[in-house]
Amino acid sequence: MDNLECLVKDGELSIKLKGHIDSNNAPQIEEKLLSLCDQNPDCKIVIDCEGLKYISSAGLRVILKLKKKNSETVLINVSSDVYEIFDMTGFTQMLDVRKAFKTISVKGCEVIGSGANGKVYRIDNETIVKTFMDANALQDIERERQLARTAFVLGVPTAISYDVVKIEGGGYGSVYELLKATNFASMLVKKEKSIDELAKMSVELLKTIHSKEVDPASMPSMKERALDWVAFLKDYLDKDVYEKLFKLVSDIPEDNHMIHGDFHLKNIMFQDGEALLIDMDTICHGNPIFEFSFIYNAYLGFSDVDHNVVKDFIGITYEQAGEYWKKLLQYYFEGKDDSYLETVQEKAMVMGFVRLLRREIRRDGLNSESGRKFIENAKRHISELVPKLDTLVF
Repeated sequence: MDNLECLVKDGELSIKLKGHIDSNNAPQIEEKLLSLCDQNPDCKIVIDCEGLKYISSAGLRVILKLKKKNSETVLINVSSDVYEIFDMTGFTQMLDVRKAFKTISVKGCEVIGSGANGKVYRIDNETIVKTFMDANALQDIERERQLARTAFVLGVPTAISYDVVKIEGGGYGSVYELLKATNFASMLVKKEKSIDELAKMSVELLKTIHSKEVDPASMPSMKERALDWVAFLKDYLDKDVYEKLFKLVSDIPEDNHMIHGDFHLKNIMFQDGEALLIDMDTICHGNPIFEFSFIYNAYLGFSDVDHNVVKDFIGITYEQAGEYWKKLLQYYFEGKDDSYLETVQEKAMVMGFVRLLRREIRRDGLNSESGRKFIENAKRHISELVPKLDTLVF
């Protein structure tokens, strides 16, 4: 049958529909599809509509019968024209119908940000795309889009992705419209804004994020993650240090206020006089101590052994990073003296180096000279700071 191809693999029945499906061929297609469904009762059904040009009401009835036979029926790669038919007839409310992804190239585009899972490219003056290269790209993109929508509805200024695309050469991307926006790091490097100005705007945005109380079921708990990090280090720290550290983290009160989780100059854009976030996949809820530990790591923690790391990561010098960190503390904790700010930094350092120590060990750092140096440095900070502290809350 020219209109249909099928393949069964790994518990999935994949069916490709092609051309036109209407009253002339719908009965034959129905017979074949239902027969395939009966032959593979335990398979999830994925209908690939990339080659489908048109489907009539007769064809829609066939899809509906298939859905009734197998509730795990998904339609993918649906063109805009065919999707409109499914949408107008209400099928998008009854089935999982996924549009086809447009393919774009990022070759030669300016990289304006980067992270563990991909990079952010400027496509043109109006558009940026955040790429995801791992195997769970589509799942990660949808999760970030949902978190961004949650934050936006609560009043956090953030860019909302309006499309998902395939990236030529592999991976997927989330597309944003940002008219001539630039990130804070570029503004600092180009001397368009001073460290003082950027720190003030950053703190205003950070306080907005921290003021939002969320449904804890809508995003991860940072405290739960932090306890897992500490538990991982049990065999790598002295017993007394480990036990006190675990108690310090356990005693951090539950907090349903939002934290960003990756707040640094490259993740903040400036557009039309407004600061807004573009990277929302790390949003969670928890005490601000966790947020400040992430910020400390971005500017100083990662670069504590090699001061060039922050230059490669954010594009600013270690000295600039240290000055920005201090300004951030001063404006966030306005009116507090230097002693208070030093204590906040020590608490942020504890959680920051806990995360870095676990990360480096998991990345096989014990088996390289540079890794061992990094690990010993993190352990030293934790061992020196933990005995001095009675709480990680400020």
